Amino acid sequence: MAENHPDIDWQAVERSPEFRELVKKKRAFVVPGTIFFLAWYFGFIILAGYAPDFMGREFITDGLTVGYVLALSQFVMTWVLGWMYLRRADNVFDPLAARAREAVEGAAAPTAAGPRFRRGQLVEEDAEQREVPR
Repeated sequence: MAENHPDIDWQAVERSPEFRELVKKKRAFVVPGTIFFLAWYFGFIILAGYAPDFMGREFITDGLTVGYVLALSQFVMTWVLGWMYLRRADNVFDPLAARAREAVEGAAAPTAAGPRFRRGQLVEEDAEQREVPR
C-alpha cells in the first residue's frame, strides 16, 4: 500500500530543478515515441482503406502480402518501443527520480516502506525482516 506523505511540499517538488529535469527528459522521449506510434498505426489504417491494391500485393513469398507484413510490424514496433522505454527508464528516468526524491526528502536510499524488489535483483533487508515465521 502506498504511504501518504502529508509533510512533503508537493509544489516545492514540482519546482525543484531535479524534478523539472526528469519531466523534461521523460517528455522528450514520450512525445516523439507517441507521435511515431500514432503515425505508424494510422498510416497502416489509411493504407488499408485507401490503397487496397498496394496492401494486397504479394511480398517476399506467396500468400504474404504487404498488408500482413505491415500489420505484423505493428506488434514488433510496440515491443520495440516498450523495450526502448524500459531501457530509458532504467538508465535515465529512475536515476533522475531518485535524485529528485533525495533532494526533497534528503534521503540517500529508499525507506523501509520503499520497494522490496528492483528489476532483476532482490533488495536486501534486515535479517529479522527476512525470517519467515514457522
